[in-house]
Amino acid sequence: MNVCVIPARGGSKRIPGKNIKFFLGKPIIAYSIEVALNSGLFDRVIVSTDDELIAQVARQYHAEVPFIRPKELSDDFTGTEQVIEHAVNWLLSQGHNINYVCCIYATSPLIQEKYLRQGFEELKDSDKLFSFSVASFEYPVQRAIKIDNGEISMLYPQYFTTRSQDLEEVYHDAGQFYWRKLESFFKNEKIFSNKSIPILLPRYLVQDIDSLEDWKTAEIMYKTLMLRS
Repeated sequence: MNVCVIPARGGSKRIPGKNIKFFLGKPIIAYSIEVALNSGLFDRVIVSTDDELIAQVARQYHAEVPFIRPKELSDDFTGTEQVIEHAVNWLLSQGHNINYVCCIYATSPLIQEKYLRQGFEELKDSDKLFSFSVASFEYPVQRAIKIDNGEISMLYPQYFTTRSQDLEEVYHDAGQFYWRKLESFFKNEKIFSNKSIPILLPRYLVQDIDSLEDWKTAEIMYKTLMLRS
């Protein structure tokens, strides 16, 4: 079976209640749940949380919360990998046969079923272990600068005179979804490697949400997207 796991820890510090904060009329986690359910790609859509209020909201939008995540996997230092492994091991312990697992972040209101499905189809038909969303940087990172005690310097001074159009385009993790085959949990392979398939998203669908400014930007992007549809 195919399983979607949505990590949603309570206790966000930069944006209090981040995972269930209302985003244009409904809790932000609802967008991830609804896309996962509506895609028809998953036999189970599970929210992994340590917070009972988040669990209630998740169930309200028809996701499963079959367990409450243990405290030792709910602090600021626990990585997503550990959370997904915990959910998978729980399912395996219940006798479920799993083929593919997809992690979708709870704060991904711009996620689109089209690209989620593309990630699954391309992974299914390949010998790779992972597929995940990526986007291109809007400005050449080779010309990045840093500021140290008010002093400016280039990260890569060798590119000072290189034209932007002559620099190689580079990409970053778009932070929306991460597909993987079950066997990937038993192999020492990293997702940022040649074992992965990149699913390229347009930049207008990508916005990391770590601050209130990010949140407002994402709302503007979503409203604009709705006007186009």
